[in-house]
Amino acid sequence: MSRAETAKEKFLQGYACSQAVALAFCDVMGIEEDVISKIMLPFGGGIGRLRMTCGAVSGMAAVIGMVFADAENTPENKKKTYAIVQELCGKFKEETGSLICAELLSGMKVPVEVGGNAETRTVEYYKKRSCGDMVALAAQIVEDYLKEQSKL
Repeated sequence: MSRAETAKEKFLQGYACSQAVALAFCDVMGIEEDVISKIMLPFGGGIGRLRMTCGAVSGMAAVIGMVFADAENTPENKKKTYAIVQELCGKFKEETGSLICAELLSGMKVPVEVGGNAETRTVEYYKKRSCGDMVALAAQIVEDYLKEQSKL
């Protein structure tokens, strides 16, 4: 199973988009699933259901940070890591038109609710949105980049 398929499957199991992407790369990051699941949960729903940065994008950035960032807090380290994230976000936006959860949902003709409780995951929930595809796309972008950089 590809990382994209794994991420989409995690999303369909009820994980937040941010969790689903990051969970597909636990082995590469060297982090246990339960730990990354806790860390990434607040980034779902466009950061705490505020519909800001897409959770799939946040998951993508987290993987890049864990794989490429150094422990040192230097300007060079930040520059390198930010450049990778910007490149991959550019690819995501090129494919989807946005990095913003609310804009992506609006494009799917899904009512954008800010805040409140997470929706119950039902067959209808999955039918009305293509978030699973967004998760798969983000994971594919990361997987391709990691392969290019000989990290997979």
